[in-house]
Amino acid sequence: MITIKEYRGHIRNWEALCEELGVDTTLSRREREDAILINSYKKWGYDLASHIHGMFAFALWDDEEKKLFCIRDQFGTKPFYYYETAEGNLLYGTMIRQIMDKPGFVKELNEDLLQIYMSLTYIPGEETFFKGIKKLLPGHYLVWQDGKIDITRYWTPKFNPDDSKSLEDWADEIHETIKKIMPEVKSEDEYAESFLSGGVDSSYVLAMSDVEMTDSCGYEEERFDESILAKQTADILGRGNRRCLITPEEYFDIVPYVMYNMEQPLGDASAIAFALGCIATAKNTKLCYSGEGADEFFGGYNMYRNAERYGDNLKTFYVGNTNIMKEDEKQKLLKDYKEGVLPINIVKDLYEEMEGLDPLSKMSNIDIQIWLEGDIYLNVDKMSEAAGLEIRMPLTDMRIFDIASRMPSKYKVNDEQNKVALRTAAARVLPEEIAFRKKLGFIVPIRIWMADERYNQDVQAKLKSDMAAEFFNLDEVDAIFKEYIGGNSDNWRKIWTIYTFLVWYEEYFVKR
Repeated sequence: MITIKEYRGHIRNWEALCEELGVDTTLSRREREDAILINSYKKWGYDLASHIHGMFAFALWDDEEKKLFCIRDQFGTKPFYYYETAEGNLLYGTMIRQIMDKPGFVKELNEDLLQIYMSLTYIPGEETFFKGIKKLLPGHYLVWQDGKIDITRYWTPKFNPDDSKSLEDWADEIHETIKKIMPEVKSEDEYAESFLSGGVDSSYVLAMSDVEMTDSCGYEEERFDESILAKQTADILGRGNRRCLITPEEYFDIVPYVMYNMEQPLGDASAIAFALGCIATAKNTKLCYSGEGADEFFGGYNMYRNAERYGDNLKTFYVGNTNIMKEDEKQKLLKDYKEGVLPINIVKDLYEEMEGLDPLSKMSNIDIQIWLEGDIYLNVDKMSEAAGLEIRMPLTDMRIFDIASRMPSKYKVNDEQNKVALRTAAARVLPEEIAFRKKLGFIVPIRIWMADERYNQDVQAKLKSDMAAEFFNLDEVDAIFKEYIGGNSDNWRKIWTIYTFLVWYEEYFVKR
């Protein structure tokens, strides 16, 4: 007998799988998806992920062979954690707190990761801040049998550029593929809304969907407020728009909630705004679309336009989308700095795999395997789950990545534009001023708010606390903070990263 022990996700091609696997389509969604996973395992064994489109992390128990099989989707959209106890038992789950609540778990801080976190603002790779709790990495499965763990990497991003197609050919393929995927993203009886920013990704998803209401976050500070552009897009497409106005008071008040529910510290300032957006949206729907994935697949970040200039130098410094503190800075800040704990070590093996690829493909590959899982998908999953909202990401799909993996880099970025082919595809259904609008990112006015005495009291208190003194040289932290207050706004990320770690540490190691 095979039973599902853990599951989080959504299977897009469930109708085709039900037909192929003999699963009753009238079952409830959970019963249907459990049956699909069980029957997929029976038919395809460890190769089942290549037949399933969607987001998933699950564990099943094979009673006949007395083994546990755990797997995470190719991109890591859903988390999966495991922990071996001193007694030889395996604790596992899609939430860290599930593991912490079980007998045999011993809570210890994995302090070495602080050094990595201070550079990247998130936790890459298989380690977590809880010593012994590991992440099952994207594209991997785990088998536990006879007290032994065996982990296999079943999928690796491959890039094989095809120079035989034109820009229009690529745009056509993107557009036709999204057209095919969108009806799978929700069932006819489900009601969904869509997150909408001023950017092309969420606008394209909206234009290709039947969603009637959109949700945006905005601020009183107009220069940071993308919700104005979002409203314009919604109006052009004939859809409704609901705006969540984020105040600095709300933003700072919710930081402990975010760090607790994130289960790992995350220094991405947009995560706080996203959490507030999820809470607001969950009041009106339990299902929402979002546009993640396209930037990493199709060359969406402005820094990708420097790829050729970086050349082979990439392997000496590029560890993903963020890298905010150098080693000499961390050496001054940290009380216990370890010479060999370097962010670049996390990606050394990946660079060896990528020998021969062009620089843009290398940058994309690193971000797909490190940044997406460690920051973007973690944030989307944890904050939506905490709010009681389910988020589906139509552009995060193996069929979309397949196109990106074959597309030459010249159709991703050029001297003037990023995401060239994707924008060309989006222009099939969007006005050109939206399809080719400059990338803004999910902007947050934190760099202004955190310098304001009305809002930064907890930040200052944490930076001067006995708790901070356990890890940091307080004089050095204070020097960075004073520089920031004095006008060096580039320091805000460093302060925010230290602060979010301290808030998270207080939630998990001081209060509990």
